[in-house]
Amino acid sequence: MIFETIVTTRSPSGAVHIAPMGIREERDLLVLAPFKPSTTLENVLSTGYAVVNYSDDVRIFAGCLTGRRDWPLTPADRIPGVRLVAALAHAELQLLHAEDDPLRPRLHCRRVHLQNHRPFRGFNRAQAAVLEAAILVSRLHLLPREKIEAEVKYLSIAVEKTAGPAEREAWGWLMEAIAVHDARQAERPV
Repeated sequence: MIFETIVTTRSPSGAVHIAPMGIREERDLLVLAPFKPSTTLENVLSTGYAVVNYSDDVRIFAGCLTGRRDWPLTPADRIPGVRLVAALAHAELQLLHAEDDPLRPRLHCRRVHLQNHRPFRGFNRAQAAVLEAAILVSRLHLLPREKIEAEVKYLSIAVEKTAGPAEREAWGWLMEAIAVHDARQAERPV
């Protein structure tokens, strides 16, 4: 099973990187599988640490994919890292070992610390739709235009019916990203 989270990492110089990422749980470990190349991968391999943030604020997922990475942070409790202030819970991780792969290395991490901050009240359909649209936006370069159009058309029904202001804002950012991608594709020589 894959859990959609926000991963925060730091470079050796202390620069913070925030990225949405699906993670897996295997036995007692959390497994991150960032694409190559990626800042998350470089940071975890060089420092040995990451924080997994569990959040229901879909603006963070959409924001990270559309260039909005300035989210309030606070220091982690037990590792040299940071977590999202908006996290409902967070897990502080230490890298145990990495399995190399040409596309997506697997980083096996142990939880050093796990803390709940607020209760999870559940997702509404619009939040789930925004998460799915965020995944589409992260793969625009891989998917045919017809698939993107069909998915957006279906997902927009949930947004229209159940979204609040935060979900509408996140949806708007993602639709702008798709429009920019489409415009760039149209400009490419055939």
